[in-house]
Amino acid sequence: MNDAQIGQAISKEIGPTAVVIDDDADVRDLLVQVLSSAGFSVRAFDNGYDGVDAVIAHNPDITTLDVNMPGIDGFETARRIREHSNTYIMLITALTEEADAILGFSVGADDVVTKPFRARELRARVLAAQRRRPRDGTPEPAETPGGDRALVGNGGLVVNRSTHSVTIDGRPVLLTRTEFELLATLLEAAPAVRSKVELVSALRPGQKPTSHTSEADERAIETHMTNLRRKLGDSVAEPRYIETLRAVGYRALVSASTS
Repeated sequence: MNDAQIGQAISKEIGPTAVVIDDDADVRDLLVQVLSSAGFSVRAFDNGYDGVDAVIAHNPDITTLDVNMPGIDGFETARRIREHSNTYIMLITALTEEADAILGFSVGADDVVTKPFRARELRARVLAAQRRRPRDGTPEPAETPGGDRALVGNGGLVVNRSTHSVTIDGRPVLLTRTEFELLATLLEAAPAVRSKVELVSALRPGQKPTSHTSEADERAIETHMTNLRRKLGDSVAEPRYIETLRAVGYRALVSASTS
């Protein structure tokens, strides 16, 4: 058994794990407190190099990641992590430009939190993300409303919650956990449309549903959908898998035989 396998075995024994990567000692300590209070075993690091190694070794449920760090910044750290792990990456940044959030999502982040953040809100986001993660790092069986575990879309698209996999004509498509949840939610609802508000709620199970969402959350949904379409090889102008209904929401396209 190599070091990575040993680390992952230990993680399973001690419950949910988290890795904190932040060069600010005060922020790092606060994140450790928040995650520990949520039931996580936490390992903290002050640079991206050690953080990437820790994620590879321990395969944590959650990874929080600062953007501005010496050595390699948070964007590059996230990109390297995504080459090895499906950990839920929460990018924590003092940057407020929309382009920075979009860049974060494009390199594999699942969520972006802006500093200064509220500890209770961060804890709620972490717990919501954890509820969507397969237990013990392995897929957890989940049936769709129709009783089938495989969700079949248009053009050879198949999404399987029980194996947490996506294929197109048998070819695997690698998605982040957030992208997978958005796609599965749309397929489960097809041919109905899902609004951005409904999609935000789907990404944060357990939180009280609302009739509206923030502009930042809407932008996040739009960016995730852009990344999802890119990975599926889809087009907004000529959609094959996901259709956008302006000012309404999104709809998964399914073949006549599956609708």
